[in-house]
Amino acid sequence: MAVEEEGLRVFQSVKIKIGEAKNIPPYPGPNRMRDCYCTVNLDQEEVFRTKIVEKSLCPFYGEDFYCEIPRSFRHLSFYIFDRDVFRRDSSIGKVAVKKEDLQKYHGKDTWFQLQPVSADSEVQGKVHLELRLSEVITDSGVVSHKLATRVLECQGLPIINGQCDPYAAVSLLGPSRSEAKKTKVKRKTNNPQFEEVFYFEVTRPLSYTKRQFDVEEEDVDKLALRVDLWNASNLKFGDEFQGGVRVPLRVLSQAGVHDAWYFLQPRENGGKSVKVEELGSLRLNIVYTEDHVFPSEHYTPLRDLLLHSANVEVHPVSASTAHILGEVCREKQEAAIPLVRLFLHYSKIVPFLSAIAHAEVNRTQDPNTIFRGNSLTSKCIDETMKLAGMHYLQVTLKPIIDEICTEHKPCEIDPVKLKESENLETNRENLRQYVDRIFNVITTSGVRCPTVMCDIFFSLRESAATRFQVDQDVRYTAVSSFIFLRFFAPAILSPNLFHLRPHHPDPATSRTLTLISKTIQTLGSLAKSKSANFKESYMAAFYDYFNEQKYADAVKNFLDLISTSGKWDQKSIETPIMLKEGFMIKRAQGRNRFGMKNFKKRWFRLTNHEFTYHKTKGEGALCSIPIENILAVERLEEESFKMKNMFQVIQPERALYIQANNCVEARDWIDILTKVSQCNRKRLSTYHPSAYLNGHWLCCKLSADMATGCTPCTGGLPANIQLDVDGDRETERIYSLFSTYMAKLIKMQEACGSKSVYDGPEQEEYSSFVIDDPQETYKTLKQIVSAVQTLEQQHTKYKRDKFKKTKIGSQEHPIGDKSFQCYIRQQSESSTYSI
Repeated sequence: MAVEEEGLRVFQSVKIKIGEAKNIPPYPGPNRMRDCYCTVNLDQEEVFRTKIVEKSLCPFYGEDFYCEIPRSFRHLSFYIFDRDVFRRDSSIGKVAVKKEDLQKYHGKDTWFQLQPVSADSEVQGKVHLELRLSEVITDSGVVSHKLATRVLECQGLPIINGQCDPYAAVSLLGPSRSEAKKTKVKRKTNNPQFEEVFYFEVTRPLSYTKRQFDVEEEDVDKLALRVDLWNASNLKFGDEFQGGVRVPLRVLSQAGVHDAWYFLQPRENGGKSVKVEELGSLRLNIVYTEDHVFPSEHYTPLRDLLLHSANVEVHPVSASTAHILGEVCREKQEAAIPLVRLFLHYSKIVPFLSAIAHAEVNRTQDPNTIFRGNSLTSKCIDETMKLAGMHYLQVTLKPIIDEICTEHKPCEIDPVKLKESENLETNRENLRQYVDRIFNVITTSGVRCPTVMCDIFFSLRESAATRFQVDQDVRYTAVSSFIFLRFFAPAILSPNLFHLRPHHPDPATSRTLTLISKTIQTLGSLAKSKSANFKESYMAAFYDYFNEQKYADAVKNFLDLISTSGKWDQKSIETPIMLKEGFMIKRAQGRNRFGMKNFKKRWFRLTNHEFTYHKTKGEGALCSIPIENILAVERLEEESFKMKNMFQVIQPERALYIQANNCVEARDWIDILTKVSQCNRKRLSTYHPSAYLNGHWLCCKLSADMATGCTPCTGGLPANIQLDVDGDRETERIYSLFSTYMAKLIKMQEACGSKSVYDGPEQEEYSSFVIDDPQETYKTLKQIVSAVQTLEQQHTKYKRDKFKKTKIGSQEHPIGDKSFQCYIRQQSESSTYSI
């Protein structure tokens, strides 16, 4: 979800790998072990939670989390909790990374020391204040100054234990004073509107001078205003601190007025005196990305160059823009992700992959090593399978993977690792049955293989068979090296990375999946000597079960089927595909506004056929909404029910109001429900952003419950669920890569010149580049540099204009916004490339 800024869209996303924690302090009891889990928080809002690792002081998580960030934030935080069966889970420590510091750790495995968790430091939100200093002459003729402090409102206060009843405490601080006044408590809102004014007398000890409407600087320096936000709690522990600001009175201008927004800050010296090293540490890998995307026309030159890469009739693919990107990037994966998404978006992925695969096959000397390296071709095909084949994986593997993870059957076949209570033959039989079932569901799933994957496999097969005509099996191994080695086997090994399971499996199940993955990978490879593929003797012995010809025949039939171009249309498949599921809170339209019965926790499930909710997971549906009955899916304004993260699923007769667990979950549900219903013929063009309560719509005050909406729907998303891509955003990412590796582009230009002029042995520094046609490659490089420079100038102009227009202390950029100050400092130091 992008934030609009004067014609420019800003996207934020974060990809996190939560590795492990170590040296967690022991539990103060005889057991000493802890059951720990880790949460990911945007400020104080939890957006992800790992599994619980039981009985460990060095828990390993190995979990990945990715999300688009739909709002502004100040800290990305990680909390380690210890599960408590009888009481509320206790926090052990936290890692809080400021937004402006995220780039320091970009893509690096980093150990962070856990910090103590203190209520005084857990703050978020901002406050709007107005200070006005005026002169007052009393009845006795004494002249003094009065400070009028107006507390207007707050936004984004933390919700503490499901409650937010805030009030503000206002104090004037000085050498000999500490006056405190309080606002009224605002119930059940984290965006309170206070609109209260407090007066403080500021007496000047010196006589007047000609500057009679000024306060003397030496007096002002001694005074400051303190505003603290508190959550009014009914608990015996007292009210909870939510954040505060300290405003020196010297900020008052000549006019004696100061009006500004402030970010709330932690209380000074509020934390407990705990030695940091006593809390342990947490290993994280954080990749935070912020894309600034211009209107589409700005990307036309670079986008045209990229899309022209699929046209191999004009020039060799090694001289294309896309191939050059793969040559200059440090990691091929960096280039593959945006390239694949861009070519999928413009329906040019098959000709592009066919071209680079054909070129790689022609450079390959040994058929046994075909597509075995980490080339641009293999990385691009991997990424295409992940995007286009995700739902194919879901319907093929998810049921059996779920069964394996819940049954916990012993499958260890290594005699050294066998437990005393286990029987080797029983374990072998359990494993054999699992392998057989997974092998069967894979080899009978060819009809469900997405068309785009079939077309790519057809091209691979044809290129390999033409290049190595003597080897009859190469047409199979070229395809199996992707579909088995890089698609099914990794999904079995790490189901959480392919969205088949919510978390990394427990160690015993992970071992079972490893053994299954190894066997499936070998079965799919069609190697001449199967036993030689295993270093472990116990795996070679186990594989004897599968040495029958029927397994090789089944693999070949499956590979023949999925490498037949255009034979199957995925849209004709009637099998329901599970797209998303999880607990949320729902309220049906038409009931009373108040009362516990209005809102109920339900298990929601979305397939490509229907949207249902159930009392709990696994039970029958309480309500089923066919996809064709979804007319719109939109956010619901918070003021409707004083609840955050709500959205509405609008049907012909009524709307279903739903509250998600957090802002990321809400965005994900809205996005996928919108995409799956995008082709409905009766989709609405307008909707009501607020609820229908007490006989009228809260937004437009119309009384008819079927009244036409008052706000345009947020439509325009592509109908294809799998390949939902923003082409301009991907082109912006490619521009960023070219900009980052500009020095390599220049080096490649030099290599083209050297190769073209001397046509002799290459210099060592140029040998890493693949250049088949120096003149065409040089021509393309020159066009790339020109397009990148033009975009660089547009970015620089935007940043300069933004800097000129920005007002520190505005609602968008409150005082204390260190991430924006850091951004401005970086932009003032940046300069365009001159080539």
